[in-house]
Amino acid sequence: MAAESVSILVRSRNDETFAEATFRSILEQNCPLPFEVISCDDGSEDRTPAIIASFPSVKRLPRPEGPYFPGQRLNYMVRNSHGDIVVFNNADAVPQNNQWLRNLIRPLLEGSADAVYGNQLPRPDADWLVRKDNLRAFGDGRIAAKWRFFFSLATSAVRRSDLLSRPFDETIRYSEDVEWAHREPIRIAYAADALVEHSHNYTLAELKKRFYGEGYADGRIFGERPAFCREMASGVKEMLRDVVFLLKNPRGLGELPSVPVRRFIQRYSHWKGVLDYVRDNNH
Repeated sequence: MAAESVSILVRSRNDETFAEATFRSILEQNCPLPFEVISCDDGSEDRTPAIIASFPSVKRLPRPEGPYFPGQRLNYMVRNSHGDIVVFNNADAVPQNNQWLRNLIRPLLEGSADAVYGNQLPRPDADWLVRKDNLRAFGDGRIAAKWRFFFSLATSAVRRSDLLSRPFDETIRYSEDVEWAHREPIRIAYAADALVEHSHNYTLAELKKRFYGEGYADGRIFGERPAFCREMASGVKEMLRDVVFLLKNPRGLGELPSVPVRRFIQRYSHWKGVLDYVRDNNH
């Protein structure tokens, strides 16, 4: 039997701040399997394309015609890869050591999982509330394991055969990773030792857009119904956790006044997204 190989697929758009560190770290991985690195840039207007071009071993795919749909782009990259294992890693998700790839694919090689996602560490400049959310979603994995469903494609690994037989939905605009992983029962593993640096300090407008999009997607993926009181109750619980976290980290107390505003925007936008999905689809 031929030895297995890995394809690392990297999407990018205006990622010049992180792209060089990301690609350099990827190419320096100490992995028992041979790997190729494939990039597809979505029309960056900064130095990202030039940075990627400075790594001659990286295969660059042309941007497909038409509007961007994440599932469509992912399927396109998978079809143009050759590895038995496909690793997805965003251009702004910087691997933190040369063991990242080895640790990320280990559950697949051991046969203990069908999909794996890695540990996303907050950046040094991350807002304190962003740090807290990252730690809850990732960290040692115990908190997210209790949630209804969680998976992140930002740094992840799946067998290519599974992706070809069950491709990503090409019509959904948000949470394409969750939709794919939730569509059929699969074994999902969290690789806490597969470390990348990846976080975003979203503005209020960006929070509104993201959580609305995720709410709209949740209505479709989970058959979720709009429940305003439940959303607000969830927001209040998160606010209490925020306050406790900031009190334990006094350097972040300056963010305390923003807690109710940010959590209200998140939960209201998510509720509105679910509501609009139900209305749009006459459920």
